[in-house]
Amino acid sequence: MKNLSRNRVWRKKGFYNTTSLLSIFLLIFIFIFAYVSYTSHFPTSLLSISTTSQCATQNLDGQKFIWYAPHSGFSNQLSEFKNSILMAAILNRTLVVPPILDHHAVALGSCPKFRVLGPAEIRLSVWDHVIDLLRHRRTRYVSMADIIDISSLVSSSVIQTIDFRDFISLWCGVKVDFDCFSESNGQSSLLDSLKQCGSRLAGLDGNVDKCIYALKEDCRTTVWTYQQNDDGVLDSFQPDEQLKKKKKISYVRKRRDVYKALGPGSKAESAAVLAFGSLFTAPYKGSELYLDFHEAPRDQRISSLIQKIEFLPFVSLITSAGKEYALETIKGPFLCAQLRLLDGQFKNHWKATFLALKNQVDSLKNGPLPISIFVMTDLPEADWAGSYLENLARDSVSIKLHVLKEKDELVIRTAKKVMETGHGTRLGLVPDTIDRMNKVKQQCPPQILPDILLYIEETVCSCASLGFVGTAGSTIAETIELMRRFNICPSHSQTAL
Repeated sequence: MKNLSRNRVWRKKGFYNTTSLLSIFLLIFIFIFAYVSYTSHFPTSLLSISTTSQCATQNLDGQKFIWYAPHSGFSNQLSEFKNSILMAAILNRTLVVPPILDHHAVALGSCPKFRVLGPAEIRLSVWDHVIDLLRHRRTRYVSMADIIDISSLVSSSVIQTIDFRDFISLWCGVKVDFDCFSESNGQSSLLDSLKQCGSRLAGLDGNVDKCIYALKEDCRTTVWTYQQNDDGVLDSFQPDEQLKKKKKISYVRKRRDVYKALGPGSKAESAAVLAFGSLFTAPYKGSELYLDFHEAPRDQRISSLIQKIEFLPFVSLITSAGKEYALETIKGPFLCAQLRLLDGQFKNHWKATFLALKNQVDSLKNGPLPISIFVMTDLPEADWAGSYLENLARDSVSIKLHVLKEKDELVIRTAKKVMETGHGTRLGLVPDTIDRMNKVKQQCPPQILPDILLYIEETVCSCASLGFVGTAGSTIAETIELMRRFNICPSHSQTAL
């Protein structure tokens, strides 16, 4: 009886063990089947991103990069680009050259009022906008280096650069021709994955050792300096008591040496990517809003670079187009009027803006007539009625107006040449960039040309030999004044106003 009962127990155990093993094998089979079925419909590009979700450092080939979040209008973006060149040179990192963002597609806010987007927020906003530029072929992606000539800085090894599109491919671990990229090509899943990749670059996942160091400092807390012997010192500009009480803020602005904080020996040093937020700065109440790099007393290389980037010219195609218009269309001495009338604070100052122009025109009427005037303005000609511009347009005896338009043959021809040349991609680190670019031109010709009218207009104004009247407070006017100071048109004798 005992043997019989033992035999039954053994059979029960054997039965349960066999059943358990079959159940486990069945579960494994179901899991494998489900996984294979799922991944067979999963985009390959998306899988490649998922496998490198932490950081595709193996794709970066040991390079260390610096990235930032440009914003606002072109003049502000150019100012940030200059600052990024200095940052890249000081920290010995490769600069990721961004595209030119649509006017005010991303806004920072107000540093003096301590009301700005945080670094992570603005980085993510910029990333999303850049992906939109790449996705919608009704807009055209234009690199800052397609418009601004930095070839002398790169060729002399002052800085190293990489085009943002090439950087995305490396950082996200994907291979895709972004010039052909669109949702209509069945790449919506890739788009979603790129957005996930962007959140990582924005720093939303925090800092990852040897991968990314995303700065949290901005103009509310920090003024970056270099070799000023003031590391850790309180900045002279602080929020006043009324602002502290009204906004309930407790910010303290400190001056920090960027090399000590982010250079060798720092936590940021080992990160493949150093991500800033905004790099915009401006003088304010005896200090600077965010960066104070006016001199580098113990670094001749950076001192020389500070002087070189004070003025960065447009690429030669744009400069030549502006000169061509001045010489072959205007054909003689002319006055330039830059009238910003519709944007922001400027729409409330028409009277002062037109008065400055009227005074200059009245003084020129004592000389040879008619007076040629090149007008660059954001006010459409259809809306000139009742303004001083209408008076000038009607005075055909004394005045000859010249206006350049986006659909003019010169502008279209130059835009085509700019995109065909591709200065931005030719300056990058990726060795097969030029071959890839030529291939893309054949397979994916651009559906729309970039808007380069502003850059040609600024060049024309730099050639105005009878003087220049700009809108007070406009960064566009400041850019033109700088171009005139650097004598972009040496064949024209210019009158400074």
